Amino acid sequence: MPFNAQDVVPISEARARLTELSDEVVGGAEKLLTKNGAAYVALVDAKKLDYYHALEQEHASLVLLTEAETGLREVLAGHRVATADLLKALS
Repeated sequence: MPFNAQDVVPISEARARLTELSDEVVGGAEKLLTKNGAAYVALVDAKKLDYYHALEQEHASLVLLTEAETGLREVLAGHRVATADLLKALS
């Protein structure tokens, strides 16, 4: 999601406007707080943050599944260990 100019706020200004900024965030906006002119932290709705964390966890699971599938394909193709050795290890 791209930020609008009004969504980029210096931390020094955010201190005085925290309640107002929080209300805007709960209303759907995201705020990027800057420190010394550079992006520093963001204000994001707590529900959206929970959603981001769930997506991150799902992505990690998909990466692990993909790696497991790749490993199994390599094993079954004989690129890693002999099939008999794999079956022996699994039993």
